[in-house]
Amino acid sequence: MDEEPVLIKLTPDQAFVLSDWLYEVMMESDKLDAIVPDRAVWSGIYTISGTLEKNLAGIFAPDYEERLAGGAQPPNRAHGRQRAVTPSGKPQ
Repeated sequence: MDEEPVLIKLTPDQAFVLSDWLYEVMMESDKLDAIVPDRAVWSGIYTISGTLEKNLAGIFAPDYEERLAGGAQPPNRAHGRQRAVTPSGKPQ
């Protein structure tokens, strides 16, 4: 098996939004069990979360909530794809 580390490149906005989502799922809501029942996957998830936390100074900024609500571009839009949304706000 190749021992070279795998590098994932994210835009700053993608990293910011992903970091917030991971924190919510892992620390605030205990939803990780339901989303990822295979605990073997958790090691990678915790590694990604920890790496984001160490590299994103903005998650500790006083304007964090405002930046998350207004400044961070949703990942689908960042990739040039937009999902159709019903009037209820759910993706089609």
